[in-house]
Amino acid sequence: MTKKTPTAVVAIGGNSLIKDKKHVEVRYQWDAVRETSRHIANMIRKGWRTVITHGNGPQVGFILRRNELAAPEVHTTPLSVIVADTQGSIGYMLQQALNNEFYLAHVPRQCITIVTQVRVDKDDPAFQNPSKPIGGFLDEATARQFEQAGWRVVEDAGRGWRRVVPSPQPVEIIEEDAIAQAVALDWIVIACGGGGIPVVRNERGELRGVSAVIDKDLASSLLATRLDADLFLISTGVEKVALNFGQPNQQDIDVMTLSEARRYLAEGHFAPGSMKPKIEACIQFLEKTANPHAQALITNPENLERALEGETGTRIVMDRA
Repeated sequence: MTKKTPTAVVAIGGNSLIKDKKHVEVRYQWDAVRETSRHIANMIRKGWRTVITHGNGPQVGFILRRNELAAPEVHTTPLSVIVADTQGSIGYMLQQALNNEFYLAHVPRQCITIVTQVRVDKDDPAFQNPSKPIGGFLDEATARQFEQAGWRVVEDAGRGWRRVVPSPQPVEIIEEDAIAQAVALDWIVIACGGGGIPVVRNERGELRGVSAVIDKDLASSLLATRLDADLFLISTGVEKVALNFGQPNQQDIDVMTLSEARRYLAEGHFAPGSMKPKIEACIQFLEKTANPHAQALITNPENLERALEGETGTRIVMDRA
């Protein structure tokens, strides 16, 4: 019997694209993307079929700022189109970097980007309670101007004011079949960038973009579930998940079961906007996947290969009888 080629969905976070706030220019983004791509290419060389997803938070902020500066002369861009723009630009950078790795190593593989729409429920409660911050920090006077223009604004822990938009739950990946077919043909696929372009169906059943941002990890979890992935890997800013993070009694975790992950989440060990959505995404994947051998893994880009070998990272596994 031929051994099944394992499939991984790899969700790369902002640190894989922008290392720090002092080095945000495109040339530094290229450096970060190339470094991350080397690690992913090594994973692929070891036999993994791989689908890559990515965040886009800083890039969305840059485009919003360009809109503001250009407003006297150029039309503004809807948020759904901004997400599409970043899928194209970040996808281009990742696929070029990966294809260069394959070319130099004489590996007969190629990477493509699929612009991906993700359907959300038009009645999702998030539309009544926008909570996802986007763009840069604002002073109160500027924030009030945005408020008058129709934005929801909130004060952010004493750091300034920010615009917030709905963050609805992903329901359906519109290009799922195309992604699955590409993976089956051994393409390396970049998909669901920035959580996917949020769309709803209107009364005629047509798709229409909406002003929202879908959590990248939750969309990646849905994609991993739909592809029956063997591994859902979240590449983030820390080597391992920890309990009591940042406190004297911090405890790094090597392996936790699905039940333990639920318990730690309920106990409040994971911060909102940081590790919490990542753990929630891993839990959703393990709860909904039809693959009984599926696992989730969380680590940082530089330790990705060691984590795959079981040497580091935090692995989340099914409960076993």
